[in-house]
Amino acid sequence: MNWFKKLRGGGSDVPPSPQHAVMIHYELSGEFGSDSEREALFKLEDVLEAKVEAANAGELDGNEFGDGEAVIYLYGPDADRLWQVVEPDVRAFPARPAHAILRYGGAEDASARERMIDL
Repeated sequence: MNWFKKLRGGGSDVPPSPQHAVMIHYELSGEFGSDSEREALFKLEDVLEAKVEAANAGELDGNEFGDGEAVIYLYGPDADRLWQVVEPDVRAFPARPAHAILRYGGAEDASARERMIDL
């Protein structure tokens, strides 16, 4: 914030809204999945990233592979909006079992509400 605006009484000290998250979990066939599973997930990521950016809903922050699952991380100011943008493609992806977690608050907020959606 510009200190001059603060001095004159303009602006606000209200912190920005917390970053929400959508974490999409897919079970893999092995510890890190097969080559074809990983390739399919990378293609899904490309689709999700383009849709999230086009909708100005947030960003795709990457993935994690290991322990027999893959997780795709999406962040933005509204978890419900993020989910609305990606849900059709996430549900159409054939890997199962799978679920999504919508987190309504930052990672540092231990009291942030979460909602799990089975796919």
